[in-house]
Amino acid sequence: MGAGGASAVPRRALSPRRALALAALAGLAGAAGHVPVALPVLALPGLALTIWLVATAPDARAALWRGWAAGCAYFAGTLFWIVEPFMVDVARHGWMAPFALVGMAGGMAMFWGAAAWIAHRLGTGQASRALAMALTLTLAGILRAYVLTGFPWALPAYVWTETPVIQLTAYAGIHGVGLVTLLAVALPAAAGWSGRGGAAAGLALAVLGAAWAAGTVRLAERAPATQTQVRLVQPNAAQHLKWRRDMIPVFFDRALDLTAAPSDTPPDVVIWPETAMPWLLNGAEPAIEEMRAAAGAAPALIFGAQRRSDAGYHNSLAVIAEGAAPSALYDKHHLVPFGEYLPFDSQLAKLGLYGIASRVGGGYVPGPGPELLEIPGLGRVLPLICYEAVFPQDVFGAPNRPDVLVHITNDAWFGRVAGPYQHLAQSRVRAIEQGLPMLRAANTGVSAVIDAHGRVTAALPLGEAGHLDARLPGRLAPTPYSRWPDWPVLAVLLAGLAGLGARRRRAVLD
Repeated sequence: MGAGGASAVPRRALSPRRALALAALAGLAGAAGHVPVALPVLALPGLALTIWLVATAPDARAALWRGWAAGCAYFAGTLFWIVEPFMVDVARHGWMAPFALVGMAGGMAMFWGAAAWIAHRLGTGQASRALAMALTLTLAGILRAYVLTGFPWALPAYVWTETPVIQLTAYAGIHGVGLVTLLAVALPAAAGWSGRGGAAAGLALAVLGAAWAAGTVRLAERAPATQTQVRLVQPNAAQHLKWRRDMIPVFFDRALDLTAAPSDTPPDVVIWPETAMPWLLNGAEPAIEEMRAAAGAAPALIFGAQRRSDAGYHNSLAVIAEGAAPSALYDKHHLVPFGEYLPFDSQLAKLGLYGIASRVGGGYVPGPGPELLEIPGLGRVLPLICYEAVFPQDVFGAPNRPDVLVHITNDAWFGRVAGPYQHLAQSRVRAIEQGLPMLRAANTGVSAVIDAHGRVTAALPLGEAGHLDARLPGRLAPTPYSRWPDWPVLAVLLAGLAGLGARRRRAVLD
């Protein structure tokens, strides 16, 4: 028996090619857990198989390649929509599409490969390596949220977004739920083909069943109702037409008509999507007066626009309460690399390369960070623009607790298959983590009213123009996650890895 491992069962070793092929298959199964497929019943065995392949690798180098192969297939299966932005202007950017998918999948997979290498080095047998992989893969997900500005898309815990289990993010955040998930699937991987395999699988099912039951109990909580009536405007401006000179007035007039549409209950606030104002905010008073007139008696109109400051151009959210001057402004601070700005932009601009989502030369400059806006009808609002909703730290980084999250976005960049639905799912988790309602206005959809449990209470379908009138859900008491963020999870990870490291040193000394 190896240190920390189970009794060995004679078996034929996998050839390197078969191991990599099996790892890729495991990664694809893991990807099937994410929306729009949303089948955790496939994702969990895929994650378990990935951990088992790493735990049984003959050496750390083989473990690295197995982890990378699984990660490459996993991210290719979840992030295939990444080619869509490059197809908006095929002549200019289409050639980049395959490189973007290969580069993104391969680059994100490096986190999995590094996690597998470290796990194999830390473990002293199959069981301890499986446990180590659950820890290092969770840590890799946290690092993905920060390294090179971060990209925490498709974290393993998002396979639970259509189930009650996702409610546990209110207590431990998305990384904490990921840790519980990976530890559960690591149990049968740790037992392998030993006589304890059935017991380990039973324990894993018990852990996940308890998580499901706890989530169901939380869903039974009631949030206080509000009397605030909101209107979300979805103009459905296709990205390849959005900035065409002849189409700009068409989409703007459509948004005005949707804003002014009659309602039995007049809205207290009207919300337009990201960059819905088609002109620079500077000097756009005539357009704002039209928007204000369309909003009628609504105390506030929220909309996305580009604006210019002394620092440069910003992707902004503006609030009009009365008159034609913004009463509040927020500048997006977490910009999309290669989309809204380019690293080394001054050098690349000389070659004619700019961020593909920016409409201004040189791209955008970031705002100062998360901030709260006081908006009539809503109270304290934490604004999030597009990409910012995928980062837990961009929400818990607010100076105080808001009353509501307002998310404006333009998901027309993401196509119509997976990207918009994955973005919506992540937005819903931000609401659960904080126990706050969210109002989400998306250019082409999905615009939605989301309650403090992350449930969509009203929505406009993807690819349809329209307006959505709904009541703002109430907020819950501050969640444990909103009080402590990711510190408890980090403490568990560091303690677990330190313990495995100490055990490894003792084994070497013995």
